[in-house]
Amino acid sequence: MDWKIELIFVPVSDVDRAKEFYEGIGFHADHDQQVDDGLRFVQMTPPGSACSIAFGTGLGLTLAPGQQDTIQVVVPDADAALAQLRDAGATAEGVDEQDWGRFVTFADPDGNRWTLQQLPAR
Repeated sequence: MDWKIELIFVPVSDVDRAKEFYEGIGFHADHDQQVDDGLRFVQMTPPGSACSIAFGTGLGLTLAPGQQDTIQVVVPDADAALAQLRDAGATAEGVDEQDWGRFVTFADPDGNRWTLQQLPAR
């Protein structure tokens, strides 16, 4: 049986600002639904990913905005990813060279941190 991660929630304080940020770095806006006055659901997908992120209002998240720091994404080229992030105006740290890969970290406007990994040649 396959187990596939499909959706990860990211806590944000300003839904429109977060949506604009993630669109700016290349995520696709899949859904933006205002269900009622207390519930809005936004789903966005990184380019080429089978897993999306979601944020909004009234979702009952237990993490406060800025506390998500456990998302790691594999990219084919850490240097190109760093350049894309910086071109989009995101604050991203330079490439960290390790034996197990090349890493770039960045944060969204709330401080939710992401790690991008270019896998080592095998």
